[in-house]
Amino acid sequence: MATTSARTFSIGSTVSFGSRGNPLPQSKPFVARFTSPNSLASFSGLKAATYVNCESESSFFGKESSAALRGSFVPKAQKANQKSQYGLQPVASYKVTILGAAGGIGQPLALLIKMSPLVSALNLYDIANVKGVAADLSHCNTPSQVQDFTGASELGNCLKGVNVVVIPAGVPRKPGMTRDDLFNINANIVKTLVEAVADNCPDAFIHIISNPVNSTVPIAAEVLKQKGVYDPKKLFGVTTLDVVRANTFVAQKKNLKLIDVDVPVVGGHAGITILPLLSKTKPSVNFTNEEVEQLTVRIQNAGTEVVEAKAGAGSATLSMAYAAARFVESSLRALDGDGDVYECSFVQSDLTDLPFFASRIKLGRKGIETLIPSDLSGLSEYEEKALEALKPELKASIEKGIAFVQKQPVTA
Repeated sequence: MATTSARTFSIGSTVSFGSRGNPLPQSKPFVARFTSPNSLASFSGLKAATYVNCESESSFFGKESSAALRGSFVPKAQKANQKSQYGLQPVASYKVTILGAAGGIGQPLALLIKMSPLVSALNLYDIANVKGVAADLSHCNTPSQVQDFTGASELGNCLKGVNVVVIPAGVPRKPGMTRDDLFNINANIVKTLVEAVADNCPDAFIHIISNPVNSTVPIAAEVLKQKGVYDPKKLFGVTTLDVVRANTFVAQKKNLKLIDVDVPVVGGHAGITILPLLSKTKPSVNFTNEEVEQLTVRIQNAGTEVVEAKAGAGSATLSMAYAAARFVESSLRALDGDGDVYECSFVQSDLTDLPFFASRIKLGRKGIETLIPSDLSGLSEYEEKALEALKPELKASIEKGIAFVQKQPVTA
């Protein structure tokens, strides 16, 4: 009898390939077995197994998203296997561009996105040093084809036909710097890059990471408006790191299984504008007033915690890349038709009297399907006061971004 080689393919944001990929702590593998020894045999030359290992409750996905992934994916895979001898054939069909791919966030982010089975093309852009990053990543035996683009003359080409654009470009925070200290440099960078996005891929999902997000997202919106291509459903400020931190810190504090914890974070993405809604934590948890204050302050100042720990050697690059990759994966799942994708993001919003606000959103093929208002009802007294206290600072940051573009009209 011929032996079948062990083949494994992990579905999830941190996709591992090889014999029995090593899942992250607390992951709960979900296995769908297929009878054909040829399952996944043609998947980009990767070694696969006669079963599909869905690490659906690890890394990027929260519990609800994980359940949705299993619920939507496995029946499709089983149905496909009934119709064909070949089981699951993942289709890598989405193009992603990272603008600022040679930087501290860009490089690990590129690696994580390279691991996605949904990505067919990964375009890496920076003003320098990106060629080596692309060469390095291109050796990874995952589906996406990696290309490098350097300098303004190649910016347009790296954006043509892409589905998702991620912008981590800009200077990082250094000890003693606030996000507003970064404004003048990063505002110009974001403005220039979004102009190119508007000209070359106006229908793409745009993920803004460059700080200060409370200002750079309004900058991007104004640029797109002036270009006549603004779709508020497709512009996102990536605040996922605040959620990741909140989940981690709460799980540690309350000795909970991390995979079970989900804390919505609303407001903005800087200092007191970051408001973790601890009263909405899932599973339901009781906090003392002291714990609420300590956790809230730590989540708000977590970026500074890393900046100081690195002592001038950088900011929160690895955790930011991880969180950004989670948001990219959620966007790709939504584009691919998953009907149960939820994330928190800083977007155009009517949930408060502010034009932009971070809250939980539902993602679909056309971007934001709906904002989730229920998180803002039934808040604790502490959260109600914090919500009102953050509004003046967030309003000022939004207006600062809008004014920046209005004073410097976009290029035609």
